[in-house]
Parts: sequence; C-alpha cells; structure tokens
Amino acid sequence: MSDTSSAAEDLDLRAVRFFVAVAEARHFGRAAAELHIAQPYLSRQIRGLEQRVGARLLDRGPRGTSLTGAGEAFLPRAKALLRLASKACAASRAAARPSRVNIGHTRNVDVYPAVKELLRLHPDAEVHVVELDWNEPREALLGRRVDAAVARLPMATDALDVTVLYDEPRELLVPLDHRLAGKESVTLEDIADEPLPKLPDPAWNAFWRIDPRPDGSAAPDGPAVEVLEDKLELIAAGQAVAIVAAGFRGIRPDLTTVGLSGIEPSHVILATRTGDRNRLVDAFGRYARRLLTGPPTPRPETPDPADPEPR
Repeated sequence: MSDTSSAAEDLDLRAVRFFVAVAEARHFGRAAAELHIAQPYLSRQIRGLEQRVGARLLDRGPRGTSLTGAGEAFLPRAKALLRLASKACAASRAAARPSRVNIGHTRNVDVYPAVKELLRLHPDAEVHVVELDWNEPREALLGRRVDAAVARLPMATDALDVTVLYDEPRELLVPLDHRLAGKESVTLEDIADEPLPKLPDPAWNAFWRIDPRPDGSAAPDGPAVEVLEDKLELIAAGQAVAIVAAGFRGIRPDLTTVGLSGIEPSHVILATRTGDRNRLVDAFGRYARRLLTGPPTPRPETPDPADPEPR
C-alpha cells in the first residue's frame, strides 16, 4: 500500500472539520471561538492534518489566514467528506432503529388507510406523518426527513424507487360564480383564454397548466405563486382558474371543481429512497399498494382517534 493511501486512511474527520472552519472564517482565532476550543490546540490539529495530507493547506498573514493552492483543492473535497460521513451516520442510525418511520404526503393525498394498517400490524412502530408542500417530496426523501412519500407527479425520480398507486382525474377549479361552475365537464377550448397561475417549476407548469396546449399554443399566464394558499385566493377572487387533481374537490366552500375532458390523468405515486433497507418502509409500501387506490374522501371534522397524527 502506498504512503498516500495510508495518509488518506489516517485522516481525522475532526481535524478535517477544524480545517473547514478555519478556511471559512479565514482566521484561526475566530474559528477557535466558533469551535469552542483553544487556539493552540486548533493549530496543532491543522499541522497534523497537513502532515497527513502532505501539503501546506493554510497560510497565516498579517491580514488573516488564506488558503494555499493545495488548500483550495482540498476544501471542497473536505466538505464532501464531512457530508458523506454525516450521511453514513444517519443511515446507520436509521438501520439501527427500524421501529421508527416517517411517512410524507402532499396536500389532499390520503395516506391514513395504509398508516393505520401499519400501526395495526406493527404495534411497536413509531410512525410520524408529515405533510409536504407540492415541491418537497424528493428533497424530503433524499434529506431523510421522510422515509416514504405519497405524492403526485411530475417529480424527478433518479435515486428514488417509484410506484404508481393510482390515476386521478384532473379537473378545473373555479369560484362558485364562475361562468363554467356547475357544468358537468369542460374542454381545453372552453378555457383557452382563462389565466392559470404559474409555479416556479417548469415540469410542474407544463403538466398542471397543460403548457403548451396540444395545438402548440401557450397556456394563458396568470399571476406567479409559490404556495397553494396563494393560488386558492387568486381563484376565489376571480383572477384565475387552475387545473387540479380530483382530490381537491371540496377544498374550500367558495370554490368548486368541473370535470376537464380530453386530458390524461394525474398520477399518485409512492416514492422511497433507492436501496433503503427498513422493514417498516417495505411494510408501508405493501399496504399503500393495496389500500391507496383512489382520491381521498372528505375527512370528518371530528379528529379520528386512530390517526397517528391528526391534521
């Protein structure tokens, strides 16, 4: 084995973390204060790291501390090493605690039949249900905020295992006094001039605004929004309409949905991290595929005592 390989194997992650702190603070004294350690101890740790790496990483000067060329090359890799170590620890803790699972879901997607089955058949399980914004499922999964997510496409699916649970019709959401309210169904031609709110995601806009339209024309632009509540307020005020999933029926008493014909449905999916080994995630997946087969029915006003975390 080469000396270089031996040095890499001997790297102390604590010294690497100290180096990153100094590199970011550009000052040994400030870094020591942030780390709550003595400055001489910090200096010794950095010297030891440089000996293991085989190059000087930091230069001290009258105006503070600067990175050498070797330090500039080492810094991004040092940060990546610390992130990898953190993920390794998180994965190990998750594997050591298979009695805990976090289930995520987006708005108006009902996971509770599968959650209740999970609790019934695994009474020792600690189950947490987390409501996610429309654009959060992927980030929440890869960041280990949740272990499984039930959400709607579109969503980037690399590094994830994805199963389509059911298709859900797309409908038009309008205020009660809209000219189309009360109709059994409408077509894209009926809303050719109706503005639709825009979200900060191209794939989401393409699918939920049907933009471009089948004839190549652009969907009419409505106001830009980032959260569902803002969209609902715009619709209630008569400033826009929106294409939504059937699960949004009855979302507000001042809004109603109308069938939208001639378009493909929405797809509700179960997503988990690729390669994740957790018996509760596997069990929830089985129950979700069996029990989550269509849009939710309206939930009762009185909290259900069987719910693990009433909303």
